[in-house]
Amino acid sequence: MTELDDVPVPKGQLTLQLAATRQHTNAHGDIPAGWLVSLMDQAAEWTASREAMGRTATVAIEGMDFLCPVRVGSLVCVYTEVRDIGHSSIKIDVEVWIRSLQDAEDADLHKVTEARHVMVALDDNGRIRGVRSDA
Repeated sequence: MTELDDVPVPKGQLTLQLAATRQHTNAHGDIPAGWLVSLMDQAAEWTASREAMGRTATVAIEGMDFLCPVRVGSLVCVYTEVRDIGHSSIKIDVEVWIRSLQDAEDADLHKVTEARHVMVALDDNGRIRGVRSDA
């Protein structure tokens, strides 16, 4: 049996996983995009902080489209992949995928959104610094 090359799969490393519950909904009972963006930013910061060995901050989020809604009861999986490391910046691709909590662990994931987060390394005073100590 051969696998199809066009079946989408998450890129990068699973960085954050959380169930979408009623406490995450807006006044209409929907999971808002802002909650997802917050999770994406948190995952990007964790990934960037590991690379920079310290404090980082988001300076840009590039290109984001939402492909499907997130329902209460979905398992939200955030994947990150470092794309580029500059002198003081780190570009990280972030993808959000969901699976129903009722489904088995091997159930299909569905892509919700993706974006490129641009992070900068900061020193203890909040000033931009080099990502690497030898940079």
